[in-house]
Amino acid sequence: MGYIGTRTARRIKGRLGHQSSGGTLQSLSTPVVPRNPAGGGRGHLGFDGDDGAGLSVVSNAHLIRYKHAKQPKHLLGATADFPPSKRHKALDVIAYFLHSTPTVMRIAMPSARPRVGDRAPSDSQSRGNSSTPTDKMADRVDDKTITAPNEIESLNLPPTGHKFQFSSKSKKQDGDVALALFATADDLHIPVDAAEEKKLIRKIDLLILPLIGVCYAFFYIDKTTLSYAAIFGIREDLNLHGTQYSWLSSLFYFGFLAWAFPTNFLMQRLPLGKYLGFNIFMWGFFLMLQAACNSFATLSVLRALAGAAEACSDPAFMLITVMWYTRREQPLRIGLWYTANGLGIALGGLLGYAIGHIRGALASWRYEFIIIGALCCVWGIVIAIFMPDSPVTAKFLNDREKRIAVERLKSNQTGIENKHLKAYQVIEAFADIKLYLFFLLGVVGNIPNGGISNFGTLIIKGFGFSTLVTTLMQIPYGCFIIVAILTCVFLNDRFPTNNRCKFILLFLCPNIAGAFGLCFVDEKHHVGRYFCYLLTGPYNAAFVMILSLQIANTAGHTKKVVTNAVLFLGYCTGNIAGPFFYKTDQAPGYKLGIWSMIVSHLIEVVVIITFWMLMKYENARRDKIQGNEERDLDATAFGDLTDRENLNFRYIY
Repeated sequence: MGYIGTRTARRIKGRLGHQSSGGTLQSLSTPVVPRNPAGGGRGHLGFDGDDGAGLSVVSNAHLIRYKHAKQPKHLLGATADFPPSKRHKALDVIAYFLHSTPTVMRIAMPSARPRVGDRAPSDSQSRGNSSTPTDKMADRVDDKTITAPNEIESLNLPPTGHKFQFSSKSKKQDGDVALALFATADDLHIPVDAAEEKKLIRKIDLLILPLIGVCYAFFYIDKTTLSYAAIFGIREDLNLHGTQYSWLSSLFYFGFLAWAFPTNFLMQRLPLGKYLGFNIFMWGFFLMLQAACNSFATLSVLRALAGAAEACSDPAFMLITVMWYTRREQPLRIGLWYTANGLGIALGGLLGYAIGHIRGALASWRYEFIIIGALCCVWGIVIAIFMPDSPVTAKFLNDREKRIAVERLKSNQTGIENKHLKAYQVIEAFADIKLYLFFLLGVVGNIPNGGISNFGTLIIKGFGFSTLVTTLMQIPYGCFIIVAILTCVFLNDRFPTNNRCKFILLFLCPNIAGAFGLCFVDEKHHVGRYFCYLLTGPYNAAFVMILSLQIANTAGHTKKVVTNAVLFLGYCTGNIAGPFFYKTDQAPGYKLGIWSMIVSHLIEVVVIITFWMLMKYENARRDKIQGNEERDLDATAFGDLTDRENLNFRYIY
């Protein structure tokens, strides 16, 4: 709890009296909480607001403007013209204390007091007034709680000192949900030894990573079900012709695309684990229904509904990762659950081989939809029961473990979760060039994926393999993807300082080489062409690093949700477009499809280099502004601030 006394207010105001009658006050240092060492710190005084009517205490580059305090404003200094005609207005001093939660204090100095230009009282005068009536009144004032910065304007405070304390209600409303775990500033500094933290991380890994990993394996198995159905006869059974098969793939992503923004905003409002589990169950249910289809039209509708149900999956996995792991840990964890992509390809091959041997009343492709869909429904129930909504409510952690899980994420400066949709963060997201770069990366990174996922088995079959052997030949491809992803994320973990863009570029090289090989190696050389096909797999490792860049470089929960949604809009767009480059009359070589991979990866290289240069420049700009000033990460860790608002934020590239 902090305190600003009457004598302090007079000294602040008196020192301002030495400024010129007009013009601008650049800065002035003064103790702002002299009676409470725990509150601590020094502030910089400066005018704020267009009309110059407000005076704020700016500490470590954080400024609250009491007249426009719907959201905190962050400046390195507070300077603005202060017209002489406004000097007789009341001044308000707002101290923004750098604790785990911003504690906002205000002392009003009405115009009845000496004007700004009046002579400052001497120290002896200040000491002589130690027992004035106003001081005595200050001692009698009851504690008053300010519940949110935007309520300051409506307060009617007496012109004397007040004691204030922050409320838990305020923390839940205006900051991150993580603040509910901390009653005081001291709670944010929990002594933890390395062994205890390592044990906690292992405990988190053993629950979170398998839950997400199995989901991801099922999702990729689903993306290949249509490909296996093609070699099991779905095109003949449903009389598909022309581009209808390609449309079945793309319609899945149209459903994903249409529901992307609504599902992301629902994730912000609803319990994340339970919402994810519900959607996985519904996705499996729609997959099972596809076994009953007898026409292109009914299958199209169910494919779109399945896509809508899956629309929350990747964004949810990203939000879960960012709320449990530090920015350094995120690439490795994303890589670990993303390797289930390759596992899904390998398991899909085994399942396809096994299902192909079923001799029942139904066609093999119908059994495929039924079996895989049923497994997904079961896993959706598992997710709904066991996936925690956040570290704050995780039942598998005790109270101390919850606090440690949250406290260790301070350095992220991205927070954990905030349940309130903030319009200004939506606007800021669309004004940020990073959003458009991530959208473009989503598109060009998944045009190859859209093609390979649906035409990979047809490309392999074109090498001369039988139908059942073709399903098995996907297993080495899946294993190669796993090796590529793990190699990439472990290298990044070994060399963590801003090397992510370099590793993306490195792991795009095999894809480009493999695609060129598929274009130019003679179709008679089946082994050589198959080897080139394997080389097209490491794009998954590059995309893992792109995902890690997105979650590490976006702060503010609403902004994260919007950026997530836009990235996966690009993901959908790429997967929609990809299959249409594979023309039936070009089978089995699919020249246009292979060239689409080459061009996409080359564009990806250009976008990554652009992102790299922009983030490097922005970090240098922030370092120059802050100079040698020590950054107080406690102040901004869980304020639900965006990366643009928070000068303490540094971008990773």
